[in-house]
Amino acid sequence: MRSLVFLPGFMCDQDLWTDMVPDLEALGSLHFGNVYQDSTLEGMAARVLAEAPERFVLVGFSMGGFVARVLALTAPERVTGVAFVGSSARGYSDEERARRQAGYRPGDRPPPTAGQVTTAMALHPDRETDPVLLARLRGMQRRLGPEVRKRQAALVRRDGYADLERITCPSLVVACRQDRLRSFTETERMAQHLPHASFAIIEECGHMAPLEKPHELSALLAGWIGRTGI
Repeated sequence: MRSLVFLPGFMCDQDLWTDMVPDLEALGSLHFGNVYQDSTLEGMAARVLAEAPERFVLVGFSMGGFVARVLALTAPERVTGVAFVGSSARGYSDEERARRQAGYRPGDRPPPTAGQVTTAMALHPDRETDPVLLARLRGMQRRLGPEVRKRQAALVRRDGYADLERITCPSLVVACRQDRLRSFTETERMAQHLPHASFAIIEECGHMAPLEKPHELSALLAGWIGRTGI
């Protein structure tokens, strides 16, 4: 049976994938990587690899895409394909890392006004006040707590576009049109550097594609897996 390993974004737990699970179960056995106990991308990748099936399709969302890049290069013989959703390979400056450690949400952008709730920026502008989506985002942050936040915020993210050129398995890059936390150009550039990449866009979607457009994202993953036969 095919196995799939899912890596979440910054301060996201397994609930990130809940709405996708009924669709994804048709693709194979599902495994959810542990990115909560390490403060380096390499440490996260090693832990996920140690707990993963022998061979698997890898799906990384946002921060999880940074981990997926490292993992795919660490154990290419075990990763049959890798999907990057709302992710990037851009290096983070010392200033951006300091801002993240100081407490800003994903995207490293300070709020335009002192009172803005930055969690809302992860959503499409039309959904940024959606009480259900906001509650799920805040619930994940609350469950993971300050220690996980501290570790994930401290991650050193170096430019990895050249590394992508060494990932030779089939790949999928998914960008979200209204993503305010990850620039479209950054995500599109990933596909340009991956040797065997498919590129897809989810329209009318902010950064949180697994929550905002779960069925559309599941369909993209299923179509890619079907086309490539991984």
